[in-house]
Amino acid sequence: MKKLISLTEAESRLKNGEIKGWGLKEGKLYRECTFPNFALAFGFMASAAITAEAMNHHPEWFNVYNNIKISLTTHDVGGLSELDFELAGKMNKLLTNL
Repeated sequence: MKKLISLTEAESRLKNGEIKGWGLKEGKLYRECTFPNFALAFGFMASAAITAEAMNHHPEWFNVYNNIKISLTTHDVGGLSELDFELAGKMNKLLTNL
């Protein structure tokens, strides 16, 4: 079962560097990424989509040219859960492999 993570716990985990590059925005894990071009941005999104689908946990994201804005939350619990941190970590690994 998915368990709600408090914003206080989430802030602590972010300060400890658990998922570098991420912060909190409007109660969600949030990250912005800029790529050298659209093809690399889209490639990241395609890889992240496969990962998210395998987890059955899907991001809220917005893409314009080489910029992507990502928000993660777990709608089932009405906030953050371990799934959000797990997906953020997997997205970070995809970013380092580009």
